[in-house]
Amino acid sequence: MDAARVDPEVRAARRRHLDLPVDRRWARALVRFGARFLPPVATPGVTLDRVRDGSVRARVHRPDTPRSRAALLWIHGGGLVLGAAVMDDRFCGEVAKRLGITVVAAEYRLAPEHPYPAAHDDLLATWEWMRSHAETLDFDPDRVAIGGGSAGGGLAASLALRLHDRGGAQPAAQLLVAPMLDDRTADRRELDQVDHWVWNNRSNRAGWAAYLGSAAGGDDVHEYAAPARRADLSGLPPAWIGVGDLDLFLDEDVDYARRLVAAGVDTTLDVTPNAPHGFEGWAPDAAISRDFRQRAQDWLMKVL
Repeated sequence: MDAARVDPEVRAARRRHLDLPVDRRWARALVRFGARFLPPVATPGVTLDRVRDGSVRARVHRPDTPRSRAALLWIHGGGLVLGAAVMDDRFCGEVAKRLGITVVAAEYRLAPEHPYPAAHDDLLATWEWMRSHAETLDFDPDRVAIGGGSAGGGLAASLALRLHDRGGAQPAAQLLVAPMLDDRTADRRELDQVDHWVWNNRSNRAGWAAYLGSAAGGDDVHEYAAPARRADLSGLPPAWIGVGDLDLFLDEDVDYARRLVAAGVDTTLDVTPNAPHGFEGWAPDAAISRDFRQRAQDWLMKVL
């Protein structure tokens, strides 16, 4: 990747971040240990509560002045092997305050200790918990969107597939930010030569292998594990897919968006120029990051 193409504000923020080899146990342990001590980010006008209920672990962001009875189930990223809901406190608080909705940020078990379908099952449990507690949390259980970033975006897409197949209550929308959708990208060895910032294809291959319990690109990968494997995307909820044009996931995200459109799903594809993976999170104050988050939130406000 040509670093000169990266937005200057994003490029400057990059200097404050390190890339770690996620295929190494020590690196995963270091990041996970650090996540345990991340301080919560308070958003004025938003109350943050932690939930521990059976297998459900979540952080609930509730606006002090609700303006809508809608809600969002948000799923953090981390390549399926890292991450915690606390990382997205700023984003979830921002959404809760600006849209006036309840945001439930889910925790889930991580690979390789807990391969597929552990994370997928945890998120289904959180979805069901949200619906069963809708009255207590004061939102309409039929106006719940699901969303996530990176691996969390892929998990959100897979949850939408499972809920569609199961029947019954469906998400009102799916907000997919640079979603990790297709294990077959990791099998494209030519991408190993591209210096994708934050999440390169070597990390991608390690993340998928940890989650699948086998090498990426195999013939027996379930569509709930890798949503891009799904042949029929019809009947899914409206989708917003946002990704930077320097992101490793660009091709798979654009392809998924086009296939959703072909299947008759109301879909918005938002490609940000000069932006690498996760730019809106690790360079949150850059102008292109603010604009990106606002477009995502404007779409969510409209669809809900």
